[in-house]
Amino acid sequence: MANHKSAITRIRSNNAKRLRNKYYHKTMRNAMRKLRALSTKKEASALLPKVVSMLDKLAKNSVIHKNKASNLKGKAQVFVNKLK
Repeated sequence: MANHKSAITRIRSNNAKRLRNKYYHKTMRNAMRKLRALSTKKEASALLPKVVSMLDKLAKNSVIHKNKASNLKGKAQVFVNKLK
């Protein structure tokens, strides 16, 4: 058990941040899954900017690594470009 008041506060705030990051990460994964499930280029290209924006925000706030965000954005763009 933590012995200092600041350590107890840190444990509480770390847990809150962990849960928030977990929620954002899961939301991002669901958005990617939703994008990959689309079959028309029109729908996919409408959703792509939202997904890219979400990935950029998560990378900026260090929820995911910037290279992971870049890889996911590239793969999403390739997927959309291949649709007819």
